[in-house]
Amino acid sequence: MMASEIEFDLPDSLNASEPPERRGVRRDHVKMMVLNRKNSHILHDDFFSIDQYLHKGDVVVLNNSRTIPAVLKTMNNIEIRLSRKRGKATWDALIMGRDVKLGDTFEISECLNARVIAKVPSLPFWTLEFSKEGYELYDEIYKNGEPVRYEYIDTPWGMDYYQTVYASVPGSVEMPSAGRAFSWELLSKLQKKGVHIVFLQLHAGLSYFMDDNWGGTPLDCNEPYHIPLDTMETICQAKATGRRVVAIGTTVVRALETAAMNAALSGWTNLYIQKQFPLQIVDGILTGFHEPRASHLDMLSAFIDSMFLFKAYEEAIEHRYLWHEFGDVHLII
Repeated sequence: MMASEIEFDLPDSLNASEPPERRGVRRDHVKMMVLNRKNSHILHDDFFSIDQYLHKGDVVVLNNSRTIPAVLKTMNNIEIRLSRKRGKATWDALIMGRDVKLGDTFEISECLNARVIAKVPSLPFWTLEFSKEGYELYDEIYKNGEPVRYEYIDTPWGMDYYQTVYASVPGSVEMPSAGRAFSWELLSKLQKKGVHIVFLQLHAGLSYFMDDNWGGTPLDCNEPYHIPLDTMETICQAKATGRRVVAIGTTVVRALETAAMNAALSGWTNLYIQKQFPLQIVDGILTGFHEPRASHLDMLSAFIDSMFLFKAYEEAIEHRYLWHEFGDVHLII
């Protein structure tokens, strides 16, 4: 059985609807469940203690993609959700609440409009060509856009809440949220212990299409990635000396394992990692808690047995861990 086929009941009260800072909790003091890959033990801790589970010489790999305000409203109130960047002026996007045809033009502001130039095969996306490109387009997106917000979040939190502290390269439509809990203080704490901190970029696309009729899979989710040479060199040195590589988030796992398969430090990935996938680089993962039937659960089953994962999730529910981007985290190592 695939991990994503295992059903569990997630109470609405465990959907984190506000950032931990607004709940009176420091971002680096959210709760953390730790799963031991060797002995199947489950431990409960707080995230600030992650250094206790890492050793000198281990490598922590972070995705420094920066979240953009990817929800744009036209001047006649049509909602456009950017999905993935195609070129300097082109994006695939989800256009909400209206029929769309080639050639349609949407006026987003007095300075920006977008024209429909193609339909994306097999997905509910249209390719838009904007009237600006490059940094000028990003400027307009930041002026006019809002962060992607799903139904469990009822307050329009500002963009700062949707960023990791180390985010530096704009491009993600949805926050690479596993790293949200890190603070500069905690990163410094890890470095003082001798843990290597390195970065890559994978720009996360839109994962939820607002329509269950579109049965998309991770194979439909092409996302661009780039791994700096010095990052890969640090990883290879650690692997050669028996140290561990810990990916912060599913995006990092996809980027690293794609690079291992294709021998390419940059490109596009639609890699679908699941049970019995031969992980070549990543030894552990820090991630959030995923909804029932989410494909990310299949990726986690490449690290641990699906039934053990199900047991751990049941325990997480009993211990009142919080789900989604503003929730708690779990470490599999």
